[in-house]
Amino acid sequence: MILDYVLCAVWIAGILPILIAFIPSSKLNAFHSFVLGLAKRGKIMQSSSQRFTVPQKYFCHFYILAAIWTTILLVSTWMYAYRTAPRVYEPLLYSRIASHLTGLSHELWYGSSSPRKNKYMIWRSVFLLLLMEAQVLRRLFESIYLFKYSPSARMHIFGYLTGLIFYTAAPLSLCSKYAPEVFHFVTNLGAEFVVKGKDRMKFTEYDVWGHVDPLFLLKWYVWLGAAVFSFGWFHQYVCHAILGSLRENDEQYDYAIPHGDWFDYVSSAHYLAEIVIYGGLVIASGFSDVTILLLFGFVVANLSLAAAETHKWYLHKFDNYPKNRYVIIPFIY
Repeated sequence: MILDYVLCAVWIAGILPILIAFIPSSKLNAFHSFVLGLAKRGKIMQSSSQRFTVPQKYFCHFYILAAIWTTILLVSTWMYAYRTAPRVYEPLLYSRIASHLTGLSHELWYGSSSPRKNKYMIWRSVFLLLLMEAQVLRRLFESIYLFKYSPSARMHIFGYLTGLIFYTAAPLSLCSKYAPEVFHFVTNLGAEFVVKGKDRMKFTEYDVWGHVDPLFLLKWYVWLGAAVFSFGWFHQYVCHAILGSLRENDEQYDYAIPHGDWFDYVSSAHYLAEIVIYGGLVIASGFSDVTILLLFGFVVANLSLAAAETHKWYLHKFDNYPKNRYVIIPFIY
């Protein structure tokens, strides 16, 4: 519970300043400029603003950290779930269908007893971490192979630190309910290995189906969330490919107007896709985890602020910029 409170505090601390900065009041202009100055990066940051900044290519640090950290959480939580949650062995399709028709899978997973509910939620956390793993690995690939950052592109050191905190806290938020238990499990496993040694440890044959089977018994809304996540995941890759193609070689540093896919509707299509991705995680969580809801709130607030400035920059930079494009939400904002 303490970890949940800490993570909630982190997300609230990130959301509140952004919400205050959005308030249309002349009395808050200085605060708005201050928050915006901390969040600016890339093309919306003045090239002369070099103080307290780092190269924007340091973005790849976020995804290296996220890939390593998410993998550790995923493997540890998956091992813990396999050891503590009941396994269902139904390798045949007709057996699985029969279980759903007879209600057996519901009895195993959706029972009213607290232990059964907890075991189901552990496997749901594994599923959410799997989705997050797919996201951060793709972002790492894009940061290395798709994006060609201009040498003059910078971001504020505060934004850099915020990114590191985000990609530490976001995966943890997906499994925060069981992270302490997982930590104790891994610690005890490591201590047992040190005391007994490899030769005296009890190793069982790796059960592939036992590690995967419970994921197929998750409720329908988890798979709906995965579908929404995949929809945003695909479109973000397409949008990033479009942005990457605008600078075809390392010698080309000028900016151009992106066209295609969701860029035909909004200026920050890649940010919109990110919101859809995290919205998918919220749906997959069943809207039941406050920590994940606050994580989503921070993503929406942070990207909306950045998208608003990006939209202003495009309008100022290009006289022929499409007037029918919205900031980040089609036909709304």
